[in-house]
Amino acid sequence: MSSTRSRYVIANGIRTHYTEAGEGGPVVVCLHGGGAGSSGDAGMGGLLPELAPNFRVLAIDGVGGFGLTDPTVPTPYGVQSRVDHLEAVLDTLMIDKFIICGNSQGAWVAAKYAILHPDRVQKMLIIGSATVAAAMGIPEEFTPAFKALANYDYTRDGMKKMLEALVHNPKQITDKLIEGRYESSVRPGAKEALAAFVAGHRYLQSDVMRSNFDMRVSLPELTKHIQTVSVWGQEDQMAPPHVGKKLEALLPDVKWEYVAGAGHQVQTDHPERLAQIITELAKSG
Repeated sequence: MSSTRSRYVIANGIRTHYTEAGEGGPVVVCLHGGGAGSSGDAGMGGLLPELAPNFRVLAIDGVGGFGLTDPTVPTPYGVQSRVDHLEAVLDTLMIDKFIICGNSQGAWVAAKYAILHPDRVQKMLIIGSATVAAAMGIPEEFTPAFKALANYDYTRDGMKKMLEALVHNPKQITDKLIEGRYESSVRPGAKEALAAFVAGHRYLQSDVMRSNFDMRVSLPELTKHIQTVSVWGQEDQMAPPHVGKKLEALLPDVKWEYVAGAGHQVQTDHPERLAQIITELAKSG
């Protein structure tokens, strides 16, 4: 199976890391979720080799202290700052048309980019996202898994506990995944960058900025025109399936699939199934 490649690009002055796989075929842009140490590789690394035979896949480390992207970049608007950064990266790489895929807060980034640039997004896949649900007016739930993410203590054991809250299958929580995400979380500046990112995200959700976060009108309209699939893990502890059911009722044009034996990161628990879903989405009319 094809290996992944570590790449860097300077986008709008930001030294940005991304992980790439595949050579030809349609382009798939993958966006990781949040939490300390998150990155394109940690969040999407299992999916990339599955897609590589038929797609060119890029998993971008977002701004906010994630992965190996410059942690000194200001993120005054939280997830919207990730959207702005994504736009710069795709413009720099001259990627014009693509399928976009996002997990958790990365799903909000994917959806917001598609709302702003519907001419560039061919199709969209969103995976288990309480952030999208919140943007659709569904209150966020402070689940035990969410608390595990928020209370991460910057130790290897703490990282293992956090991953156990995100990934259902313990066999997928490998030493490599734990170590890679832990090392990313403790690199110089990452902790401070994540704290600033979280503050920016809260500001984006404040009364004065809420219209920039809200998707109650824009996302249902978008999904009438851009074919969209939403995938939710039936064992998701972070954003339980009943949150997905509430969101499903608000997005009637989206195709929904609930995956058994999968947690918040369906792409980590069942990368082969998610690759199949993306392949079917790419081929469908």
